[in-house]
Amino acid sequence: MAAPPPDALRLFVDRLLLRSPLTEDEQAAILALPTRQEEVLPGDDLVVPGEKTGHSCLVAAGLMSRFDTMRDGRRQIVAFYLPGDMCDLHSVAVPTSGWGLEALTRATVLLIPHEALRKLVVDPNLALAFWRDTTADGSILAKWVGNLGRKQAIPRLAHLFCEMGVRTEKAGLGTRADFQLPITQSQLADAAGLTPVHLNRTLKALKAEGVVFTGKRVAIADWDRIAAMAEFDPAYLLLPN
Repeated sequence: MAAPPPDALRLFVDRLLLRSPLTEDEQAAILALPTRQEEVLPGDDLVVPGEKTGHSCLVAAGLMSRFDTMRDGRRQIVAFYLPGDMCDLHSVAVPTSGWGLEALTRATVLLIPHEALRKLVVDPNLALAFWRDTTADGSILAKWVGNLGRKQAIPRLAHLFCEMGVRTEKAGLGTRADFQLPITQSQLADAAGLTPVHLNRTLKALKAEGVVFTGKRVAIADWDRIAAMAEFDPAYLLLPN
């Protein structure tokens, strides 16, 4: 199997360490995992709903999303994945996917065999670290459901920007008030559950509040005020303060 991009598995270990203590030997075991590298173009599906996979997908570079698809082809994005995120660690236990994975930008992904991951979880501490990671993934999904179902458009989108700011900051890829989010307005609309027209109006309203989305970056002039507007409490991310 091909050697992974520099530090790709290290990013994953560092992400796990945010929630779980790991010994040097346990970290080394993760860093020694076999991988197969895939280059994915924007808009390409890495996994489609109903597909049975024999690997989990670790983002090494770029931005990935998880999505559900409607019969008429419309998509609802239900998660964003940054470098260092394992998009589908839970597929080790349930390999048939009920959703898809799409590249929102050009992305490099490491495919890690389920068999290799299963060998690691005989170590109860590693099993617990992986369990916490999938628990965080589920916690984020639950928060997205609540936001989509109950929040109005402006606080809903503000909450999404706050989440991505905190996650980007914890990953060492920016700050919560100024970070890259290289997606189109159409993709953002699919994540926020808004029509393109409604999204455009919402972005204009947020710009008046000091939140600027350029299609590549998000800048938030007064992060605390926007977080309060969005009712954003980062506890659901299960990350250290």
